[in-house]
Amino acid sequence: MNYTEVMKKLEAMGTAQNRKVYARHGVGEKMFGVSFANLGKLRKEIKIDHGLATKLWASGNHDARILATMIADAAQMKSAVLEEWTKHLDNYVITDALSGLAGKTPFARAKMKKWTGSKEEWTGRAGWVLLAGLAMNDDELPDEFFEEYIEMIEANIRRSKNRVRDAMNSALITMGIRNGRLEKKAVAAAKRIGTVEVDHGETGCKTPDAVAYIQKVKARRKRR
Repeated sequence: MNYTEVMKKLEAMGTAQNRKVYARHGVGEKMFGVSFANLGKLRKEIKIDHGLATKLWASGNHDARILATMIADAAQMKSAVLEEWTKHLDNYVITDALSGLAGKTPFARAKMKKWTGSKEEWTGRAGWVLLAGLAMNDDELPDEFFEEYIEMIEANIRRSKNRVRDAMNSALITMGIRNGRLEKKAVAAAKRIGTVEVDHGETGCKTPDAVAYIQKVKARRKRR
């Protein structure tokens, strides 16, 4: 499937209702409004096509860029390309999608370290989403690695930008459910932090309480 065919399919799959919903989540006007279910179907049909992914990202269309993160070949991604793509981030949906792709590349740890230090809201968010992914999937990293970031979150979350705070809170939760040692560190930090205020705009989204969420996951695991 070539670029023109994919763009036509995306346009046909878009709906006015989805465009309204996505707009409430901060997505700009350049979109078709394609559901993630339909994007998933296209991903299965296309599989991996790195060349097509780069063209879709270059289109500037939100739906095309989400699909690009799904069909890009993580092994072929270049560090410089990831950096360039972060310059185009303008909402949390595409930011989290790009973080998911970056997490599959050989640069995941390096990008996480760099991006978490960014003063840009979306690049900063990308870094903390990446950290959550590492906490969930990278078994080789020692607890000491994550303890440093728990301390960093506690020290900086209150003065961080809106969507960065959201991602920091999620990263704290993810580190807290990694193992018992990190759970104690994360819960203690979360209690000292208190309520994390995030403006989710005109949506029904809510910021989870880190302590309650970690304890909920712990209880669920005990029942298994």
